[in-house]
Amino acid sequence: MKRSICLALVLMLAMVLSSCLPGRNTAEKMPNPDGKIAGLWKGLWHGLISPITFIISLFTPNVRFYEVHNNGSWYNFGFVLGAGLFLQGGILGSRKARRKARGL
Repeated sequence: MKRSICLALVLMLAMVLSSCLPGRNTAEKMPNPDGKIAGLWKGLWHGLISPITFIISLFTPNVRFYEVHNNGSWYNFGFVLGAGLFLQGGILGSRKARRKARGL
């Protein structure tokens, strides 16, 4: 009895977690109304301004956090790199944080 309840709970948890997975973006690689697709440089810019854009997107329905009309991997790379540069973490790290860890 306990085993079947545990199995049912694990299956329900797996279904709930899998329902949160992102699906395919059907607008990806489709041109904007102006005919442009965001690439690496726009991704880098959007990553740099992402904290500000996120706050604005909470209060404004026509501002989006992420450009859906993008070229895929290069845009994603630029976005993550830009966000990392803005937050001084991730790939580049922070000199101040490294100095603080060393005790200097």
